[in-house]
Amino acid sequence: METRYRCCAAVDIHLRTFQVCVRRVGADDVVQELLREFGTTTRAILELADWLEDQGVQMVAMESTGVYWKPLWNLLEGRVAQMLINARHFRNVPGRKTDVSDSQWLADLLQHGLLRPSFVPARAQRQLRDLTRQRRLLVEERVRVVNRILKTLEDANIKLASVASDALGVSGRAMIRSLIAGEQDPIVLAELARQRLRSKIPQLREALLGRVNEHHRFMLQMAMEHLTHLEQHIATFEARIDAQTARDAEAIARLSEIPGIDRRVAQVLIAEIGTDMGRFPSAAHLCSWAKLCPGTHQSGGRRRNVHIGHGNRWLRATLVQAAWAASHAKGSYLGSQLRRLRARRGQKRALVAVAHSLLVIIYHMLKNGSRYRDLGAEHLDRLEPDRLTRSLVKRLQKLGHDVTLTPHPAAA
Repeated sequence: METRYRCCAAVDIHLRTFQVCVRRVGADDVVQELLREFGTTTRAILELADWLEDQGVQMVAMESTGVYWKPLWNLLEGRVAQMLINARHFRNVPGRKTDVSDSQWLADLLQHGLLRPSFVPARAQRQLRDLTRQRRLLVEERVRVVNRILKTLEDANIKLASVASDALGVSGRAMIRSLIAGEQDPIVLAELARQRLRSKIPQLREALLGRVNEHHRFMLQMAMEHLTHLEQHIATFEARIDAQTARDAEAIARLSEIPGIDRRVAQVLIAEIGTDMGRFPSAAHLCSWAKLCPGTHQSGGRRRNVHIGHGNRWLRATLVQAAWAASHAKGSYLGSQLRRLRARRGQKRALVAVAHSLLVIIYHMLKNGSRYRDLGAEHLDRLEPDRLTRSLVKRLQKLGHDVTLTPHPAAA
């Protein structure tokens, strides 16, 4: 078997220790293995890096175990070439003996080129990922807090959400703060409405007549303080993300032209896949990495499993959300695609398919520096006009009509 590296190393990562195996092929083609154990503190990792450099290691492989691999990767970065391995990939390679440790088996596979590295972006992109992912968690927590506020209002029979389209808007917040302060008069509360909501003052007077007690006021006060705290944190994260994506402003502006993608979604896309598409040979490779394409498990000419699998859940959730927004864009190709697929495959599969199309579009725009050009809602019909004609004729015949078609001279 071909030897890819004459001297390589593998690290079996644990919470408190790193099991390291250095595998070297000597001049007489005799394989030698050195096994050592290191701690996980910064001093121990730096000692490990010095030892690997002294051994002349060409490549280090490590398993992506939780978040425990990140300190090791960060401290070895720039000193030794590294490769992050998905555990499922190397554990499924046959031929492993039971008396061989993970680090030895990983080093053996690495030396013979049998490992497939995972995509690990540059440090700046990893930091941007941390920011966008934390912002998403804060936004989700904000939604939960808003729901708790609405639940408390309902418990007090305050029907604010049934009248105001945004119960936590400027008017709604003023009314809630007044309720917390002890105001019970629905007439006084309704007068806090502003702008267009003032046209609904009669409905507000009915909706704000409830039974708010001390317990409700306490719960509302705690929830509103929590909401304010979260919104301040979200604003701080957004300012930090804006600063770190300033260098990619041109790419973000172009991606924002796609239906369903705004500046925030574009920032998440830049954080998850970056702007350099050279690491992905084609759009199909990017979609496969993101697990936004069906599985290809075939046996006997039949496809048995078409699940999209796991993958980057942050990227997938963002693209599916963008696909849902794009489906509401009037006269767009993506909206037409979702409606066409939804009739046959259902809502969820259609959304994943549109998310796949979005990722293909994003790949080519980032790779070629091009701008978005919508194909139009009739694009799919123009591709197969005969099929559309047969479908429409069949539908008319089912309704009891006799159909005779006369081709138009311009279309003949």
